[in-house]
Amino acid sequence: MSETSDDRPRPAPPTLLYLMKQVELAVRAELEELSKPEGLTALQYTALTVLERHTDLTAAHLARHSFVTAQSMADMVTALLDRGLIERHRDPADRRRLVIALTPAGQQLLDRVRPQVTALEKRMLAPLSDAEAAALRRSLELCREALPQQDAR
Repeated sequence: MSETSDDRPRPAPPTLLYLMKQVELAVRAELEELSKPEGLTALQYTALTVLERHTDLTAAHLARHSFVTAQSMADMVTALLDRGLIERHRDPADRRRLVIALTPAGQQLLDRVRPQVTALEKRMLAPLSDAEAAALRRSLELCREALPQQDAR
């Protein structure tokens, strides 16, 4: 008697963690392609967007928010400083600390890339209805809140 597809054990579906990692890797690859014409890596683009949302971060905090090591961030900060996309200055709240902020040139670069990044997000969400996309966003926010977070500054 031959085996039918109903006789074979079905493989377990991938875990949500695996699916989330696949999405992350696909998005990162797309971001690499979008940021390459601007002379940026996806990680540099991410760091600039973090500074857009949270100004005056230390390099250590920027590294944590950008998901890179302190050493990688040190190299990235040097490259972004050299291009004039970020600046270092004394923290107005604690003059002993050096903090990093986005420059107008950095903001202009983000503004040039933003339409392509928005289009990428729309393409990723295209199979979902608006309600499903909103539910996905809220679900991911809840998942993020359920796990330990790094401090904001």
